[in-house]
Amino acid sequence: MSAKILALDTSTENCSVALTVGDQTFYRSEVSPRGHTTKILPMVDEVLNEAGVKLHEVDVLAYGRGPGSFTGVRIGIGIAQGLAFGANLPMIGVSTLAAMAQATYRLNGTKNAACAIDARMSEVYWGRFSRQENGEWLSIDDECVIAPQKLVENVEADAHSWALAGTGWAAYQQELSGLKLEGEEGNVLYPEAMDIAFLARFEFEKGNTTTAEESSPVYLRDKVTWKKLPGRE
Repeated sequence: MSAKILALDTSTENCSVALTVGDQTFYRSEVSPRGHTTKILPMVDEVLNEAGVKLHEVDVLAYGRGPGSFTGVRIGIGIAQGLAFGANLPMIGVSTLAAMAQATYRLNGTKNAACAIDARMSEVYWGRFSRQENGEWLSIDDECVIAPQKLVENVEADAHSWALAGTGWAAYQQELSGLKLEGEEGNVLYPEAMDIAFLARFEFEKGNTTTAEESSPVYLRDKVTWKKLPGRE
């Protein structure tokens, strides 16, 4: 029997909830920069009711672990932990950058995504991903928070065409115009819970869950230097 995965995300201006049951997905999504705390729980109730599923019947609770707005990430993980505690559910944290990469594939069929979220303070949250044959995404660069000018200096040209996702591209259009990548519009601004649920399934099948107490956010603010994966120096 396929796992029932409840996912939620409040890490950006977008607020979303999704429940996957087999090949069905029930979801709610709304751009609401200041309404996350009042909207997220009603959204949870709505998708559970629509699917005819009780919270304690869910197999795992997935959440957008960041990066994103400090307040938004905290709201999301706090509510997710509260739900998990109450129903004794395991949890899975999913990268919001990877979720946007998955959204570019879901919407456009693209297999390489360059994701940049506006991190304010003249920086972006950055990550690049390539889709593997099994549907998982390989992280090409370490996720980081970085100034656009520094990003331009460090990213090298390659043979791929990259779907550009996230709010960072518009926020720093001039600064990022010198990036040595072939880019195409990915039509994705924010992470969505349905993509978080999709990615969480891989981790659930591997047994990579945590307890509510062990679950933690990823802010990236303390990672201010550019870092590459081994072999990519």
